[in-house]
Amino acid sequence: KQILGTSYRFPIMIRKFLTTIIPATILIFSVIACGGSDSELADLRSELEDVKEQLSESNKETDETSEQIQDESEQQIEEAGAIEEQHTGDVHEHDEELEAPYLGGYLIADETYGTQTTVTLSNGIRTIQTNALPNHDTGDFPNSGNPNIISAQSASYSYPITPTFTGTARAIRVAGVAVNGIKLEPGTAETVSCASGETYRVEGLQNSFSLGMDFNNAHVQPTGEYHYHGLPNALVDDLDASEGDLVHIGFAADGHLIYASKSGQYLSGYELSTEVRSGVNCTLSLGRSEESVEVDQTIPDGTYTSDWVYTGSGNLDECNGVIINGEYAYLMTETFPYIPRCLKGEFTEGQGATEEQGPRRRP
Repeated sequence: KQILGTSYRFPIMIRKFLTTIIPATILIFSVIACGGSDSELADLRSELEDVKEQLSESNKETDETSEQIQDESEQQIEEAGAIEEQHTGDVHEHDEELEAPYLGGYLIADETYGTQTTVTLSNGIRTIQTNALPNHDTGDFPNSGNPNIISAQSASYSYPITPTFTGTARAIRVAGVAVNGIKLEPGTAETVSCASGETYRVEGLQNSFSLGMDFNNAHVQPTGEYHYHGLPNALVDDLDASEGDLVHIGFAADGHLIYASKSGQYLSGYELSTEVRSGVNCTLSLGRSEESVEVDQTIPDGTYTSDWVYTGSGNLDECNGVIINGEYAYLMTETFPYIPRCLKGEFTEGQGATEEQGPRRRP
């Protein structure tokens, strides 16, 4: 910007100096050399002073023009920055050393655990067909908090190979699937309903009610399907073969990749709400039993999904997303939301889409 102002001003100054001051000075010396009268010499000197004054005014105008150009340049730079900020919103950018060996087609056939997962790529679609049996150790099922037994399924997922980022958060029930074919479903079917009209969705990972989660933050649905509610620790350990920080965990329903961070440097932007809960005559439904629960005027502690609000306190957006090496991606985190509850890319209805309300933001 400084160079712009200088390059504009100097040519004008030099041109005026060459066309006014130098000729007038030469003329004065010529008059003196030729014995000109005092009056002629005085007139020339007066003319030279007028030229100097005109040049000074011209320089002042040029400086003002230069400052105007500089101000306009600064305004253009600020506008460009505003446009860039508007485009990225609250999505942070990071550069990482990545290894993602599961981007092409592959087959997982594990005789020990019985896992059968086939991934194919065709016509812009990544198709994941799986029996949904995990290829790692799990907790004991059934258990006191979960009466279900893990059994083989017949599941299929179709996601775009090249995602389309929209920047608009849309709520989703099944965020995606892990590279081993286990679905990523952070929400639960358990609720607390109050006679006064309030309904609270019970979180999978909380300390108030036992849902039988194992050390992979997973449990089993009544259908026998094993699924993750949070970071699958055994899978992360199995996949961690690089020196980088990020481990490719799975695929989101919109086609973006899902990672886990070994260092924990990617932080959720959610915090517990400061508003006390309301509701009287409330009943907890765990699918197999019902019990009375005290809700009114209790303090949010993470038991219910609505206990959490997005404040932007971390470096992940409301969908647990971030830009990595120029590409948008999602992170699974050790704190809420654990697994993305919304996606910012295009995805097809029926691939886990839900009409439930999206992430809450603190006013």
